[in-house]
Amino acid sequence: MSEQTVSSRNAAWREQLRKSVSTKERTSIPRVHMHELDPLVRSHNNEEVNMGLTLEEALLEAKRCLDCPNPTCISGCPVGIDIPGFIKRIENNELLEAASILKRTSALPAVCGRVCPQEKQCEASCIYTQKLGKEAVAIGYLERFAADYERHSGKLSVPVCAPSNGIKVAVVGSGPAGLSFAGEMAKKGYRVTVFEALHEIGGVLKYGIPAFRLPNDVIDVEIENIKKMGVEMITNCIVGKTISYEDLKNEGYEGLFVGSGAGLPRFMNIPGENLIGVMSSNEYLTRINLMGASRGGDTPVLTGQHVAVIGGGNTAMDAVRTARRLGAQRAMIVYRRSEQEMPARIEEIKHAKEEGIEFLTLHNPIEYEGDESGRVKRMRLQKMMLGEPDASGRRSPVEIPGAVETIDVDAVIVSIGVSPNPLIPSSINGLSVSKWGTLVVDDHLQTSIPAIYAGGDIVRGGATVILAMGDGRKAAAAMDDYLRSKKNQKN
Repeated sequence: MSEQTVSSRNAAWREQLRKSVSTKERTSIPRVHMHELDPLVRSHNNEEVNMGLTLEEALLEAKRCLDCPNPTCISGCPVGIDIPGFIKRIENNELLEAASILKRTSALPAVCGRVCPQEKQCEASCIYTQKLGKEAVAIGYLERFAADYERHSGKLSVPVCAPSNGIKVAVVGSGPAGLSFAGEMAKKGYRVTVFEALHEIGGVLKYGIPAFRLPNDVIDVEIENIKKMGVEMITNCIVGKTISYEDLKNEGYEGLFVGSGAGLPRFMNIPGENLIGVMSSNEYLTRINLMGASRGGDTPVLTGQHVAVIGGGNTAMDAVRTARRLGAQRAMIVYRRSEQEMPARIEEIKHAKEEGIEFLTLHNPIEYEGDESGRVKRMRLQKMMLGEPDASGRRSPVEIPGAVETIDVDAVIVSIGVSPNPLIPSSINGLSVSKWGTLVVDDHLQTSIPAIYAGGDIVRGGATVILAMGDGRKAAAAMDDYLRSKKNQKN
């Protein structure tokens, strides 16, 4: 059966389903709310906070979707998921088919259903938000539900892959950009090998996001599914050190996708940053999430009773909530702007507050002070007020003259952003690099070396999981065109 025939039948089926329930009935249904673990319980363990939807809740929420003739929600999704398509399958209780639709364009639907900022993307483009003045359809909750249902059913589907074309491509990094690229290229018939520097596949999904927000078993199932598509994954291999780009070319790899992320932490360059107990969120979360530091072992991490996390993004929320779970009596977010300017998801801020996290907004560290052993003991904070908006549109923080306070801390985690991993740019001659250390790419994510494409944080300097996945998908389509054109020219 041709794709056009399948598409026509799906459209007819969806139209019939849409007409079976009136618009008035659909729009009168209130948005579902996700059940969560009790804050007093979850703040002392690593169990997942969000508990998912029941079947009844998912079926009812799916009924809210109006199946718009021009679904703007799709344009709000960086990987272009057929959102009305999978939601209508849920409404009709065809749950495995819903999961299958997700996998056509998303390599990690169970991950995205948990960590993507849907409220700023697909749900922000929902007609409920745009025109009806109501809460958007809970697209993220439904995506998670469909992916989880398939996983628990034991009937995991593997996306259909084209016959092998014999062309080898390599991927640097196994984070969301690399995995998305790998899955898309496997579908197109390429022989794909992912090279990961660390000992586990997953990149930031594994080392950066705590289990209480994204359990490892969820990640592992999605990675295993990509492996079933024929993708080879090699760990403990650093491209640029263990193996060079020239080595890859000599081994027959005709294309390279760089998704090595942004793992270089930024600091504020203030006095006392070299004290024991002051660390980056990257180091802190990697030691705990990937190396089991909270359980002792060879890579322990310093903990404390008074822990301050500097920053207001999702990573800062992950770090401060982790500190709470490791026993901190006073766990604080220190942020130089107000809460309204925080880039973290509203849900993450809500969860942090429920778990007893203290928010010191409009405060900025200016110095850390240590004890005789060299460990941080105090932090001096400059109080701030908001001035005019900066280039990002957020109001700039301005110092309040003479307003400085000192508080006790025995651990400080700095989470003010990261810079791109410099290894690939420095190890491959001819790659154009921006003044920020990011790889320079064109509109098709092609670098200055035609056979090399790049995406995710190594290009963006720091972004969301779904934007990185969108880059991987876009780069795969572009590299496919490039390699096919190159092959045709040879013939």
